[in-house]
Amino acid sequence: MILQKLSTPKNLVIVLSICLLFSNCKKDITSTAGSSISEVALSLPVNTYNYSHLALPAYLLSSVIQGQINIANGNTVTDNGATLGRVLFYEKNLSKTQTISCGSCHQQSNAFSDTIVLSKGFAGGLTARNTMTLMNTAYYPDGKYFWDERANTLEIQVLAPVQNVVEMGMTLDSMVSRLQHLSYYPSLFTKAFGDPTITSDRVSLALAQFLRSIVSYQSKFDIGRQSLATPAPPLDQVAFANFTAQENRGKQLFFSPQLANCAACHGTETFTATKPQNNGLDLVSADQGVGGITGLPQQIGNFKVPSLKNIALTAPYMHDGRFTSLDQVVEHYSTGIQANRNLSGPLRNPDGTPRLLNLSADDKAALVAFLNTLTDTNITGDIKYSDPFVK
Repeated sequence: MILQKLSTPKNLVIVLSICLLFSNCKKDITSTAGSSISEVALSLPVNTYNYSHLALPAYLLSSVIQGQINIANGNTVTDNGATLGRVLFYEKNLSKTQTISCGSCHQQSNAFSDTIVLSKGFAGGLTARNTMTLMNTAYYPDGKYFWDERANTLEIQVLAPVQNVVEMGMTLDSMVSRLQHLSYYPSLFTKAFGDPTITSDRVSLALAQFLRSIVSYQSKFDIGRQSLATPAPPLDQVAFANFTAQENRGKQLFFSPQLANCAACHGTETFTATKPQNNGLDLVSADQGVGGITGLPQQIGNFKVPSLKNIALTAPYMHDGRFTSLDQVVEHYSTGIQANRNLSGPLRNPDGTPRLLNLSADDKAALVAFLNTLTDTNITGDIKYSDPFVK
């Protein structure tokens, strides 16, 4: 009887109207290719959020840090461009089954990383490597992306997961076709680029702008660093007033060339590395990393080094997700470094053997305490980086 009542034209209109009032209602649209796509309500502010003029502290505006920023072909961050990029980042219609978005694996609450060793693609398949955090993506001096640096620019990188047979399973043509049949994109593209034309190039530009806007500058470390001049004295030689004694000891270990010397690879104030590194995870590298792309024997087992900002939120660690905690990571550098033939220089003794730190229990705890000061919960809770689709 209920079904019979709902089947009348008048009641169908009423039911549809009620459905549209609820934020989780989806509208199915048939594209020219005959495939059904789902349109979900967007929640965007009338005025765009600020992505382009972040209130960065002075030390992040220094010539050294500004020189790290990679901008391909003048694709600077704009508020409207990053807004479009945010929507695209969370757009599940970019995956074949409309179930996976970029944000599915790069989760804001986990500093835009995943909580599992290998992420799941649109059909349940697993990625080849652990999902890398997107923190401080703009600050990679060599401008290359993925663990093996196979993408020469961020603009190239952002479209690769869409086309990956495991991750999202689309072609660029099918992606564009999907977006052309969603009502909210013409105005977003017009605001970002001046007209409503949707192309894969514009998708890549907008996504890259959104990712480059994800900059961490409000952690406990940043608060302490702001109390110093720019340039600062060596950070291992000065205590931060807002740090505990243990955190200051960890900072000393991290930055001192004579102690742990973590800063040799994570030394810039964005905590990014200038080039790929081999950190001695294995004696022989089963995963060839950068060397598998370049074909250079001296780069086998080298991998891109992501920023350490928000590192406490991005477990599991390393390209294969083998470590589940920061304690395990620190233990690796203390006692576990393997004599890989391409082991990075800072991890070698003068005779070429692995430089094992053999840290005391107190110093290992201090290093972990310092790494926790890099946590920036402002960015993991900021609405402008969140999923704009109303659930």
